[in-house]
Amino acid sequence: MSAIEWTEKTWNPVTGCSKVSAGCKNCYAEVMARRLKAMGAVLERKTGQKNGYENGFEVTCHPERVGQPLTRRTPTMYFVNSMSDLFHPKVPFGFIDKVMETIDKTPQHTYQILTKRPKIMRQYFQTREAPDNAWLGVSVENKKSGLPRIDELRKINAKIRFLSIEPLLEDLGEIKLKNIDWVIIGGESGVGARPMESKWVGNIKKQCRAAGVKFFFKQWGAYGKDGVKRSKKSNGREFHGRTWDEMPRNSDLQAKSLSMV
Repeated sequence: MSAIEWTEKTWNPVTGCSKVSAGCKNCYAEVMARRLKAMGAVLERKTGQKNGYENGFEVTCHPERVGQPLTRRTPTMYFVNSMSDLFHPKVPFGFIDKVMETIDKTPQHTYQILTKRPKIMRQYFQTREAPDNAWLGVSVENKKSGLPRIDELRKINAKIRFLSIEPLLEDLGEIKLKNIDWVIIGGESGVGARPMESKWVGNIKKQCRAAGVKFFFKQWGAYGKDGVKRSKKSNGREFHGRTWDEMPRNSDLQAKSLSMV
């Protein structure tokens, strides 16, 4: 199972990425990739086996991983490329096609695909249909880089569109939530983490309620609701006295489909 609260398993047919905006400053995946590269070097010396992180955080496609979900029969929520961005310019569309083929062949699973490069995602799906079991999302961290991604996402035909507002770095003001189904919010953790204010979260939650959008509060991160820095675990996941774990359900998808007929 995944340590990420809003998914069940991660699937990384691509690893590695590059920074494009303020939300990338303290990228957890980059830190993890460097650690795994060092661990892999030790593993290879001892056993002759590789762990797939020989290139560290350089963008790398892994054909041997493309078929991994095919072997799992239990319906599972997969976060695609927790260690990369499927729509990075260094990932060929031909390789993305193979990823989508696996998604098509496993309708029992649900795949969450998140990008900071929605223009490339939109270009890809201009000539292809997104699988029904693929949820498409964009990262939103601030007004300058994050909000424009939402407009790009809205132009893509998908059964579910979602926003990962993590790390939330400022008050986003008014957000256009039309045709958005799900919003995840989280504060930043780790070394160099930047604080998230309660009123920023409250503003988004209020708009989600008004628009009928599912709201998921992932974590406070390194700074609690009181602005004090402490461990992420100590700060917890409660907002306004409770946890918020709302997610789109199959019944929601069916209702949405009927409304579009």
